Amino acid sequence: MDFLTEPFSYAFLQKALIAVLLAGLNCALVGTYVVLRRMAFLGGALGHTILPGVAFAFLKGFNLFFGALGASLATALGVAALSSQKRMREDTAIGVVLAGMFALGILLMSMASSYRDFEAIVFGSVLGVTGADLAIVASVTVIILVILCLWHKELELTSLDPEYARVIGIEPNRMRLLVLLLASLAVVSAVQVVGALLTIALLITPAACATLLMRSVSGIMILASVVAVLSGFVGLLLSYHFDLSSGACIVLVATGCFLLVWVYRFIRPLGH
Repeated sequence: MDFLTEPFSYAFLQKALIAVLLAGLNCALVGTYVVLRRMAFLGGALGHTILPGVAFAFLKGFNLFFGALGASLATALGVAALSSQKRMREDTAIGVVLAGMFALGILLMSMASSYRDFEAIVFGSVLGVTGADLAIVASVTVIILVILCLWHKELELTSLDPEYARVIGIEPNRMRLLVLLLASLAVVSAVQVVGALLTIALLITPAACATLLMRSVSGIMILASVVAVLSGFVGLLLSYHFDLSSGACIVLVATGCFLLVWVYRFIRPLGH
């Protein structure tokens, strides 16, 4: 029991655990729609395109979270605008926005005194989470939960059958934009936990794992949340006891869960 409880006797690890659990919940819930809509590339794009926002916020001296959020929302809106044209596919739009925003981020980062100033954002720094950071992440969680409660049916239907949704009066493009905005919030909430480079894993892997076992959207969301929370808890334990990168440990635990489930599904196909 000491192995499980000893780390969380420290206040900074208690804050880290709360941040991990909230960020994991955010990513699992939103990631369900991202996976069902086959928008996995989006998660990686959002993680990388926050860099110009972070760099700008750092250079101007205001909260990095809001810089990251601004860049992430700009990415989501840019992708939505470009892909609304029938001549451009969504993955192409994501690639264009990703390249431009990432290049802008590198340009702004080069204006800082050292790239080391951005290590916490790029690689994650969950052990440095403050009370203010927790308040922001908790606010994001509340916003996501409220939106999902209000528009869950519309989001589910447009994810599974967009044509039928259009027939009954639900506009799929608006729901797709809503998913993009939710993904932006989820990714930004997870950046300090696992870093910009690994946010795609927290957004995609738990949901992908859950889709291998569950048939309903609600079931996928619940199981994805369990995988994300479990990965965060175990990842922090491994990080503390073996002095390893917390973000990498969290992601590797989630990846391990996915591989175990994938092997199980390979041996025993769904429906047996």
